[in-house]
Amino acid sequence: MRVLGLETSCDECSAAVVEDGRIILSNIIATQIEEHKPFEGVVPELASRLHTEWISTVVQTALDRAGLKSSDIDAVAVTNRPGLLGSLLVGLSFAKGFAASLDLPFITIDHIRAHLFASQIEQQLEYPYLGVLVSGGHTVICRVDGYDTIEVLGTTIDDAIGEAFDKVAKHYGFGYPGGVAIDNLAKQGNPLAFLFPGSSLHAKDHPYDISYSGLKTAAINQLDSFWDGVSEKSPENIAASFQRSAVNMLVKRVRLALQETGLRRLSVGGGVAANSYLRSELLSLREGGYEVAFPSLKLCTDNGAMIAALAYQYLRDGITSDFTESASARVTAFKKQYP
Repeated sequence: MRVLGLETSCDECSAAVVEDGRIILSNIIATQIEEHKPFEGVVPELASRLHTEWISTVVQTALDRAGLKSSDIDAVAVTNRPGLLGSLLVGLSFAKGFAASLDLPFITIDHIRAHLFASQIEQQLEYPYLGVLVSGGHTVICRVDGYDTIEVLGTTIDDAIGEAFDKVAKHYGFGYPGGVAIDNLAKQGNPLAFLFPGSSLHAKDHPYDISYSGLKTAAINQLDSFWDGVSEKSPENIAASFQRSAVNMLVKRVRLALQETGLRRLSVGGGVAANSYLRSELLSLREGGYEVAFPSLKLCTDNGAMIAALAYQYLRDGITSDFTESASARVTAFKKQYP
C-alpha cells in the first residue's frame, strides 16, 4: 500500500510517499526557516500563505521522486491536529481534494502521535515501550502499548523544552532556530560554567512532570547568580550550561519512568530529538541493556513520511476519516488532567 502523507502543521511543508508503512519512497520537506528568520519565530499568517504557494509543487516533487503518478497512490493521509490552524487547513484541504478526485481512502493524523511513531519506521520496537516526545510545543513522557494506545505519564506544566531553547536563544541573540543554535554553540562551551537549577515540583503524585519556566528565567534574568565565578560569560558557555540543565532534567525523569514502569524499551521523537546532547545521554541507556530508538535527523522534524507511516497502521485496520473532518489547533490527549 502506497500512502501519500502531507504535513503542514507549522513551518515545514512536507509530502512523502511511504510503502507498507516502512519503505520511504520519497520525503520532501520544504522548510520556511529563512522566511521566518527576520522575526526570530514562526509568523502564523506568513506560514499559511507559504504553504498555499508551495504545497502543489511539494506534492508533485514527492510523486516524481518516488517515480509514481497520482494514480499509483492507494491512500492519502494528512496532519489535522495540533498546530497552526491556518497552516493545518492548507494541507487538509489539499489532501481532501486529492483523495476525492481519485476516490481514495482518506485519513487525518494527530502529528504528535506521528512523532512518537517516527522511530518505528527505521527501527521497530516491540510494544510496550516508553515514549518521549520533545518539541517546540510539547514535552511528554508516556507508555505506548500500540500505535494508537498511549498513556501519558508526565508532561511539562509550562514551557516545552524546545520552547525554552528558543526563548533563551532569542534573548541572547544566538540565532534562529534556537535549538540548533544552542546545540552548535554548546559543543564549544563549558557545561559547568553556570550551574542552573533543575525544577523541583514536589509532586509525589506526578513524578514525571517537568517545568522549564524556572530554568528559562534563571538563564535569562539571573545569569550571575549561577556563574562559577571563573569561566568566561561567553555565548558558548551559556549555551552549554543551559543545554546540560535542560536535558538532564528530562533524562532524570525518563530514567525514573523506565525504572518504575519496568519497561526496557525507549523511543524518542520530535524536533528536539535531533539535539546531540540529548541523543548521547539517552543512547547511553543501551549500556544498561535498554533498547533505545531515535529517528534519523530528517525524521525528527515535521515530515510527511511519519504521517504516511502511521496512517498505514490505521488503514491496515480498516480505519479511515470522513471528508467532514476539520482541523484543530490543540489536542487534549497529551495534557495531563489534574483533579
